[in-house]
Amino acid sequence: MMDMIKLFLFFVNVFFVAYLIGYSTFLFLSVLTGASQLYQKRRDEQLKGALRRDFYIPISIIVPAHNEEKTVVDTVFSLLEQDYHLYEIIVVDDGSTDKTAQYLVEAFNMKNIRRPVRRRVACKKELAIYEAVHNNISITLVVKENGGKADSLNMGINVSNYPYFLCIDADSMLQRNSLYEIAKPVLEDDRVVACGGQVAVSNGIRLVNGEVRDYSMPKKLVVAMQVLEYERSFLASRIFMNHFNGNLIISGAFGLFKKETVLLAGGYDASTMGEDMELVVKLHSFCRANRIDYSIQYAPDAICWSQVPGSIKDLMKQRRRWHIGLFESLMKYRNVVGKKGYGLLGTISFLYFWIYELLSPYIEVFGLLTIALAYAVNLINEPFMILFFLVYAAFGCILTLISFFSRLYMQNMKITWKDSLKAILLSGFELVGLRFILMLVRMNALIGYRKNRHNWGTLVRQKHHRESE
Repeated sequence: MMDMIKLFLFFVNVFFVAYLIGYSTFLFLSVLTGASQLYQKRRDEQLKGALRRDFYIPISIIVPAHNEEKTVVDTVFSLLEQDYHLYEIIVVDDGSTDKTAQYLVEAFNMKNIRRPVRRRVACKKELAIYEAVHNNISITLVVKENGGKADSLNMGINVSNYPYFLCIDADSMLQRNSLYEIAKPVLEDDRVVACGGQVAVSNGIRLVNGEVRDYSMPKKLVVAMQVLEYERSFLASRIFMNHFNGNLIISGAFGLFKKETVLLAGGYDASTMGEDMELVVKLHSFCRANRIDYSIQYAPDAICWSQVPGSIKDLMKQRRRWHIGLFESLMKYRNVVGKKGYGLLGTISFLYFWIYELLSPYIEVFGLLTIALAYAVNLINEPFMILFFLVYAAFGCILTLISFFSRLYMQNMKITWKDSLKAILLSGFELVGLRFILMLVRMNALIGYRKNRHNWGTLVRQKHHRESE
């Protein structure tokens, strides 16, 4: 019996060493690639100056909103401050029970109009449509029956007038140049059918006329750790996957899409909780199946400042929803893995999301149970195990801090030495504490998920720190 346990633990140890080395190698190459590319881009702009074009692509900005009375008006004002021409703003009120629509109508003096909606993709019925023009920018508010975020985005697509649309959450704000930066890949390459931007944590910043004036690490520890997590996530994988057209996720908080391609692919799937990832994977599949020469890109200089959950309870709700969306998208397109014609997308990207995102909480819990078993039968080298995990933790902290400080450098943002020290200390707590909590949340996410799969979820919002001079 002991021999069987020893053999079992040997194979488990080999698997986990390979698992951790694989993840660490991917993370290291991704962060190194991302940081070096950001540095090189900054250097090129300093030497040659940023290229500025005299033409723009028309963009419809779609803002889905459900009970967002605290943030939606400031979000629209931030969109009006864009250094960009040829865009419209469409807010879709998805059956809010608060004063979301009322505040918008009052803030922009909107008028109720009669306007037919051509349903090129299915969505719930509109109840009222309001319009206004502010600084020569058209603003449309559609009040509709509750149908979920995907349904609201489909309504926005149906109402939109322009060939490209951008989706942004109602609790988010754009920097003054964000719209221009996310449109750059399309201006440079007409094969681009979708482009994602960088989502950063707005808790702790102050925007004045679309420019960041003050930046500091948030006071709440759970929010500050999310700052580090977001920076590592966006720098680590998305820039790296850009090199082989392998991005599977464009955040629902900030993404640009070619409308005609999205319509041909069927629009957003209202039956899934992860509508943002599902659409991106669907575009990959649709374009490859129809032999369309396409590209899906990530624009790291296009910044969207978005609120993150301010409590562990709200964070757990959010990550549970994200994990369900990941599961639904990967299961729906599971046949893509290793399929001929999908290249590195079907191997590196899909395998990464299967192994290190979807299955990782189960693998990590299994690893902890194995360590407990090995300790119980006295088959563990404690000094080696402790040293191994310390080295792994230090490696993770270093990569997190490289991502964080690279972003500060790229955006010319400075923080105090106290905030720098806070970031260094929290990089360890985020890796060990927050990651462990979220691991348990993700592991239990799929239990009874079908019952509440279309629920937006209720998160506590705060007023934006946005000002105009």
